[in-house]
Amino acid sequence: MRPLAPASSPYRTLDEAQIRATISRLRARIQERFPASGLGNLADELGAIAEEATANVAYLARPHWPTRVGAGALVGALLALVIAGALSIRVPARIDGWAQLAQLVESATNDVVFIGIAIYFLLSVEVRLKRRRALRALHELRSVVHIVDMHQLTKDPERLRSHQADTASSPARVLSPGELGRYLDYCSELLSLSSKVAALYMERLNDPVVLAAVNEIETLAGGLSNKIWQKITLLGQRTDAEPREDAPTIAAGNV
Repeated sequence: MRPLAPASSPYRTLDEAQIRATISRLRARIQERFPASGLGNLADELGAIAEEATANVAYLARPHWPTRVGAGALVGALLALVIAGALSIRVPARIDGWAQLAQLVESATNDVVFIGIAIYFLLSVEVRLKRRRALRALHELRSVVHIVDMHQLTKDPERLRSHQADTASSPARVLSPGELGRYLDYCSELLSLSSKVAALYMERLNDPVVLAAVNEIETLAGGLSNKIWQKITLLGQRTDAEPREDAPTIAAGNV
């Protein structure tokens, strides 16, 4: 029987350092194959976002003691006021009918509800501050995912088989079939790594709002990656997959 992995196993949690190293290697691969390309600059930006994510998740993982102490002090003061008010209330010696009893119960219930809401608000201040920081970073990651999609949008394998003349507004055909396959593969890797950076926030902050935002990014990146792999599959179906002698070459800055 296979023994269970210990709780501290590195295969149970994401490692920020490994994610940053993978992004760095991908950036180097893109720059080596497509020098001065927009996709390489985008990989640079994702690397910077991953660096910021390391600082952000460290902030999310540790307790924010000033906020906790302040909230605890306010909760204590509120409870002290409630106790002092309860001790100063004089209960009528005689209650005239059910109407007066219902009025007393309703008043007490309203006070308890409002006090409970106030305590919940104070105790959730730390979580809401961390949530706001996480959502701001996840919004940037969502934008990166959309920018990756913009880069691959005009990279259509069908245009390689088409013999129709390009119009003045047609995207320039600057990639050979082999280069196009590598470009689309790099786009898919960028999408996957964007999802991994987003997942770091989910591991460090157990909050349903953050979890929903991370799931949204993962779903978006997965759908776009599937679209990219459909293009790669179409590209692999070409019978003349090897670059021709008259294949277009890369122009720096055009991809």
